[in-house]
Order: sequence, then structure tokens, then C-alpha cells
Amino acid sequence: MIIDSRAFARAGLLGNPSDGYFGKTISLSIKNFGAQILLYQSPELVIEPQEADVNTFRNIYDLKETVSLIGYNGGIPIIKAAIKKFCDYCDESGVKLSNKNFTIRYHSTIPRQVGLAGSSAIIIATLKALMQFYKVEIPMHILPNIALQAETQEMGINAGLQDRVIQCYEGCVHMDFNKEQMGKHGHGVYTPINPMLLPKLYIAYKTDLGKVSGKVLNEIRSKYDKGDEHTINTLTTIANLADAGAEAIKAKDDTLLGELINANFDNRTKIMSISDSNMELINTARACGASASFTGSGGAIIGIYQDDEMLKKLVYSLKKINARVIKPYMI
Repeated sequence: MIIDSRAFARAGLLGNPSDGYFGKTISLSIKNFGAQILLYQSPELVIEPQEADVNTFRNIYDLKETVSLIGYNGGIPIIKAAIKKFCDYCDESGVKLSNKNFTIRYHSTIPRQVGLAGSSAIIIATLKALMQFYKVEIPMHILPNIALQAETQEMGINAGLQDRVIQCYEGCVHMDFNKEQMGKHGHGVYTPINPMLLPKLYIAYKTDLGKVSGKVLNEIRSKYDKGDEHTINTLTTIANLADAGAEAIKAKDDTLLGELINANFDNRTKIMSISDSNMELINTARACGASASFTGSGGAIIGIYQDDEMLKKLVYSLKKINARVIKPYMI
């Protein structure tokens, strides 16, 4: 039997990046893009290399371009980290895994390095496949923690729970990571929001290279850990936007929601540097009359558009700066 497991891209709507700092966020699962894991029993444990893992190149410039686009590691280290943390969880929980091996193969359509959570999608899909293969039940609220540990503990990547939570729960979710809750339970309070209440949303992402999210977020982490008051206060302001956004969604107040989305990005600029390429994305979208904020660490934006005419304008204007526009679907 071949196990087919999937996890989808995500877009942070509000509160990003406060999730790593006891904040609050609203995120969406974007089913336009996803990571797929195929897993089946085999005599030995094998992780099949894919295109991102090859070490043969046409020439030195091909190697340079490949490394610039996908980094040095490809997907195999991510899958190794996910498998190890799954095994750690089972050991700590007293779950004895059956004596059988598997071959695992991955594929992802999530655009790379533009803040749509491609790496965590591979990890979540891997964990889901392992759960099915070994018949192990992991509570839904615990699964994102294991996925996060695969990146933070095993790979040294700076990340938060937001991406992993929405990729486990899917749909649209309000997340509260307040310090008391996290300290007592080790996970946040996750409240689903009906995606049917959301207004007309668009996502636009650069088709050329973006930034690696872990490196981008290190800038905020350094200031936060030093106790910088301005950074801490700004992150609190950003977190509170998620609460206001949840109320705006329920009230179907699209005007207010658009203002909150803009405010999220505007506050973010107060605590981290924004590249010219990313500012161009935001400014181009806003010039069309749409709201705009990052979906994640940069390279992709999300916002509200009013009608088909505005959507056409977004597509036309953003194409000029090498950005693609899509209408996200969540159901």
C-alpha cells in the first residue's frame, strides 16, 4: 500500500510575526500549493532524492544558480529531521514502533523562499505519513510542536508555531500563544474561523528569489532577546491586530479588515528592515487600491481586493515587477 500524505502552503493574514513571541495570529491554509509525501514499505529505510537534492550540475554557473534558488541542502535534511522527531516523540510517549522500514518520496509545488511555508509543509506531510504507516495517533495540538522542533532543534532554524498549526488544522485559524497558556500547556489556543466569512483575497509572490525566512526573523529575535522595548511593544501591537481582525471577519467589516492588514505590515517596518523588492510588492499592490501585508517573511503578500476590475489591475501591475497574482482557495 502506498500512503499519500499532503500539507498545504499557508498565508499569515494578521499578527505575523508575533507567534514566536507569545503573540496572536490569524492564518490561512492555501490549497493552490502543497507538499506531497509518498511512503511505502520496503526492505530498507530509503529517502529518495528529488531534483532539489542532486549533486550533478551542467557547469559551475548551474551550481551557483541552484544553490541561490534552493540553498545547499534540498529536502532530504528536512525529512530526516521530521523522521527523527517522530521517533523521539514515540520514545518519550512509550510507543514502540513496529519493526518495518519504508521508502519515502517527496514533491512540492510551493514556491520557494517567498514566505509560504514550504519547508514546514514537507515536515507536516512527512509526520502525517509516518503516523499512518506506524498507526500512531498524535494529538492535533501536539503535532505542530513536533514539526517546529524538527526545524528549531534539529536544523537550527528560527521559526514559530503559526505555520505548523495552520498546516495541521487547515482552513482559517486564530491562534493565541500567550505566555501563561504556552507555559502551562506547551501549545496555544487554536480557534477555527469560517473561511466563508472572508472577503475577496489575493496573494502575490515574486517569481524570482526571495529571502530565507530564518535569516529574516533573526533580526527581530536578536532585538527581542535583548529586551528592546520598542520591539516588544511593536510585537504586542501586531499581535492585537489578530484579535481585532477576528472580530472584523465575523462582522464582515471588510474595510476595517483591510486597514488592519495594512497596519500589520506598517508596524513590521518599525522593527525590521524591508528590502527594496519587498517594498515594491507592497507599494504596487496598494497603488491599485488593495490592502497588502506579508504572508510570511517576505517575497509574498496578501490583501483584500474590491472587485474583478481591481484584481485585473493587480495582475497587470504586479506582473511588471515579476510577481504572480493568485486567488487563494481554502476549501
